[in-house]
Amino acid sequence: MSDRTMTRQVLLFISVLSLSSVHGQVSYSIPEEMVKGSLVGNIAQDLGLDIKRLKSGKARIYTGDSAEYIELNKERGVLLIKERIDREALCGQTTPCALHFQIILENPMEFYTITVEITDVNDNNPSFEKSDVQFKISESAVSGAKFMLDGAMDLDVGINGLQSYTLKPTDNFALKLHNQADGNKNVEMVLKKPLDREELEQISLILTAVDGGEPQLSGTMQILITVLDANDNPPVFTQHIYKATVTEHSPKGTLVTSVSASDADHGSNSKVTYSVRNTLDDVREMFDVNEDSGEIRLIGNIDYEKTRRFQINLRASDDGGLTDSCKVIVEVVDTNDNKPNINIMSKSNVISEDAKAGTVVTMINIQDPDSGDNVP
Repeated sequence: MSDRTMTRQVLLFISVLSLSSVHGQVSYSIPEEMVKGSLVGNIAQDLGLDIKRLKSGKARIYTGDSAEYIELNKERGVLLIKERIDREALCGQTTPCALHFQIILENPMEFYTITVEITDVNDNNPSFEKSDVQFKISESAVSGAKFMLDGAMDLDVGINGLQSYTLKPTDNFALKLHNQADGNKNVEMVLKKPLDREELEQISLILTAVDGGEPQLSGTMQILITVLDANDNPPVFTQHIYKATVTEHSPKGTLVTSVSASDADHGSNSKVTYSVRNTLDDVREMFDVNEDSGEIRLIGNIDYEKTRRFQINLRASDDGGLTDSCKVIVEVVDTNDNKPNINIMSKSNVISEDAKAGTVVTMINIQDPDSGDNVP
């Protein structure tokens, strides 16, 4: 073979190496929790492919590094459930939740992009982090005094998610809800009339959270109130929202930020205690708040590729049972800790010297979990 011919082959290989042959894409929508073997869709029909082409082209599914929840039955030309799909485990609170993969064929080489949206079913009850909570409230507390309650969490989304609360009995307290920008609700218990310790020293209430699914699911928390004497002022945080940053892979014990609340009372009623309120995120595994100083320190391993933002819901309480709340938004700063991962989706072992320009010989997938300047 002449040098000129070899040069021509090399140049031709390079020119077609990065080209891909995309012939179409199909989208499906299925509910979570479908049993193994359930039909997702007739992919041969929807792509306009003959089943013989699926067999001759050695059709297969390519997902990169992702787990395969869907399988291709080439005999029938259909997509089937390979593994049970739990939408909450797959996507958490992210919507829409979808699987993305390609179907690869050879001889000639081509691929099709497939998207399968996973819709939610009402398979989770609203639940409270604690089955009961205790308050110590002074009999001098005035009507309108507010007491923050831990809201319930529901892993389902949309109409299947948490919708409303009820509080019973309603003799002394009413329920007040505040819509937040993130779609959640702050739950407050509001004193309707002054308490009389001599008349009633202990009060028991039931807070119920319900979702909007069919059938409707619910969860409850008991509120136990001990009536005390004189605590006129609640703690007040210096800010409603604190913001901080932490670099991924920072060592445990790193100080993230500090919060502060003050109480105008004197003695034990002015002592402020800080605590983390309930949250869906794995905040308790990552951060610890000093109950006396309000310092927030790292106790877990921060990975930007897993979680880029944390919200820590904090409560300041005094010995009289009055509270205030704030949230700390922690942004995770990326470091260049991942190498680009190059995967060959498909390749041809032989190429003819008279192959036309544009012939696909290799399909390459490059992934890098990092972001910004840390990606190729």
